[in-house]
Amino acid sequence: MRKLLLLALFLTSATIFAQGTITGTVMDSELDGPLPGATVMVVGTNNGTTTDFDGNFSLNVDSNSGEVKVSFVGYTTKTLDFNLTNGSQNFGEIGLSPDAGALDEIVVTTFSLAIDRKTPVAVSTIKAGEIEMKLGNKEFPEILESTPGIYVHKQGGGFGDAELRLRGFDSENVAVMINGVPVNDMENGRVYWSNWAGLSDVTQTMQVQRGLGASKVAVPSIGGTINIVTKSTDIEEGGSIFATTGNDGYQKYGGTVSTGLLENGFAATVSLSKTTGNGFVDGTEFEGYSYFVNLAKRFNENHELSFTAFGAPQRHGQRETSHLIEVYRASERGIKFNGDWGYLNGEVKHVQDNFYHKPQMSLNHYWDISDKTELSTALYASVGTGGGGGYEGAANLRSVDSPYRSGYLQPLNLDLVVEENVENGALGSATILYNSRNDHVWYGALSTLTTEITEDIDLLAGVDLRYYQGKHFQEVKDLLGGTYWLDQGSNENNLINVARVGDKINYYNDGLVNWVGGFLQAEYSKNDLSAFISAAASNTAYKRIDYFNYLDSDPQQETDWISFFAPSVKGGANYNIDDAHNIFANVGFFERAPFFDQVFQNFQNDINDEAKNQTIFSAELGYGFRTSKLRANLNVYRTSWQDKPFTQSFFDQETGENYFANILGVNALHQGVELDFSYKPIDNLTINGMASFGDWKWDSNVEDVMIFDEEQNPVLEEGIDLFLEDIPVGGSAQTTMALGGDYEALPGTIIRANWTYADRLFSEFDPLGVSSGDNYTPWEIPSYGLLDVGLTHKFEFGGLDATLNSNVNNVLDTEFVSFAFDGAASNAETASVWYGFGRTYTVGLKINF
Repeated sequence: MRKLLLLALFLTSATIFAQGTITGTVMDSELDGPLPGATVMVVGTNNGTTTDFDGNFSLNVDSNSGEVKVSFVGYTTKTLDFNLTNGSQNFGEIGLSPDAGALDEIVVTTFSLAIDRKTPVAVSTIKAGEIEMKLGNKEFPEILESTPGIYVHKQGGGFGDAELRLRGFDSENVAVMINGVPVNDMENGRVYWSNWAGLSDVTQTMQVQRGLGASKVAVPSIGGTINIVTKSTDIEEGGSIFATTGNDGYQKYGGTVSTGLLENGFAATVSLSKTTGNGFVDGTEFEGYSYFVNLAKRFNENHELSFTAFGAPQRHGQRETSHLIEVYRASERGIKFNGDWGYLNGEVKHVQDNFYHKPQMSLNHYWDISDKTELSTALYASVGTGGGGGYEGAANLRSVDSPYRSGYLQPLNLDLVVEENVENGALGSATILYNSRNDHVWYGALSTLTTEITEDIDLLAGVDLRYYQGKHFQEVKDLLGGTYWLDQGSNENNLINVARVGDKINYYNDGLVNWVGGFLQAEYSKNDLSAFISAAASNTAYKRIDYFNYLDSDPQQETDWISFFAPSVKGGANYNIDDAHNIFANVGFFERAPFFDQVFQNFQNDINDEAKNQTIFSAELGYGFRTSKLRANLNVYRTSWQDKPFTQSFFDQETGENYFANILGVNALHQGVELDFSYKPIDNLTINGMASFGDWKWDSNVEDVMIFDEEQNPVLEEGIDLFLEDIPVGGSAQTTMALGGDYEALPGTIIRANWTYADRLFSEFDPLGVSSGDNYTPWEIPSYGLLDVGLTHKFEFGGLDATLNSNVNNVLDTEFVSFAFDGAASNAETASVWYGFGRTYTVGLKINF
């Protein structure tokens, strides 16, 4: 209450009433395109704003005349006089020219960002200011939840465990690029957002390209591409510090400092932050750090170098296990219930947890070869270490009524496990905790040559080279009072029989990936027409080395390289009918290599001879409308996905054996309509909205699927038929809507609200269970709507610019299921679910210097 009173007193004291409004559009004078994120400041004051993605700005001023300074990193600054007439003045287009003496942003991938009314793709862009204002303690991908086609859920609710799906495709089918560098796992295509928990602090632009996308490197994204561009070195000296607090012990603080551009052409920017908290879900305590360093140097007019390094080491508890709805209802903790943690010696002990550190470093070189030709090259490296925890042994720690709990639906009492292990004495531990490690090294190089063939045609060519080695093993983390662990899994190589803390158990293998890609693209732009055509190809080669199931002398310990060649071609065109209307179309066909586990089956060096490329055909039509008040986009898309493989593994508790099935020839069809708009009825009010209607279904049945045991022997006399055709794709809401608004109640004070809605959200299901033609439909999760509100207040603090920011998410405390696994009866009683978060909040202060 004290904080609220201080805030109210603070806002009441802000009694500056605007005399009028100045507006305009900031443009790149050479490219004749908008400059989003340009700064417009009233000279001699702290009153300012930034331009939107179309370069537009609107600024309230408290005098009838004065000067405004218009600036953008890498461009010359303009100072303009204003004299209000009838309380307003429109500057029209304000052209800024590139500053030859400033450091360019030489991040290679910025060339893959789409340009409004030019690049023929469906796109949504979020700038750093919006992330800073709205994210709060949400997960980083949740900033995109008001974007058409996007569905984000927090999985079990641990720090960084969110999953993003785009147009019904999961993360392994959505390409994510940071500064042009692909970050999807080289073996399975997934994106682990906990590895990038600090990205929100250093992101300059986040752009979602739905469908084919504008990326020029050979990344075969099916659902779309997410391009994240981090901050570049600022040419102005200064920095900021911030501190944020929130629900459940959330604390975050950090800062940024920049040297500015020095006389010798050198500049540096450094950012650091720390985040801690208990987590909304029980047993998900977390601690994370983030760091970002950018060093840039201009050597002469033709060469620039930029070095960037960033990372986010973190550790957090997890809720790995989903539960029946009745379990959450019966628990005194409700939707916060988590059965995967407990107490040991009076302290919190996570049975399921995650820890990881994946620093990424890149060295970018920009070479202006001539007036018509440029070469951009990036060398990058990533070294990941960490994994996740679990348990193994006689004690049943997963069951909600486990005798090792303090009571029904209570935290685990791990002291009881310790007592049993101590009683075992020389027999060793009956139950242990382990870590499943996934360490890796990843090196790559990206190089793009751009040359102007004519005034209207540019030709681009590039290469994409990657090498990846992942080390996968389990290790004993805690013997829980015992003296050793008898590893029953090491039966072939006898690497370890008696294991102690730090020893490897169950498996130990390397996955190697070599990737060679290239592309060639021609771009045409003249007057109101722009078009492109692009061809790309990649060769993915896999190798597996198994140190656990094969002796060192066994030639089967290391496989040969298994290669898959995948071509692609895409093209599109945009036509600006007039200043308000534009239309575009794109079409593309590409193949994608199977993932690592689809090539090597059953966690051994058994090569799947039937593994083959997936094929994807995608087409899209779009329409855009732009006026000074309204901006709207309408898109219609259709994506046909052929030969999606399933490698289904499962454990039979009765036999104690692992089984797997190789399901081939599964097709899917994803099609839909998307609408988004931004409307500014008055100068200090902006209304944003979107509606997305998807129709995503599996599009084929599969015949004669065989199930095999660990020795590759079939366990059934004949294969089974799977009736998957017309079953809805699960895991992502097929209908989503959003409506929100930002209102500047006082100069520098913005009140905002945002409502999101999800419907036609189906459970994930086991395809092996659909072996009869009974028109199976997985359980449809009830629809839900969430309301978020926030307030931002900018003020002067000791002569410095300061910002007070607050957010309340799910302000109505709506209870909702965000993700489910289908049950035996395909209804709410048998589904296993994860709930989304209830009401959460953050309050933070940032001071610029």
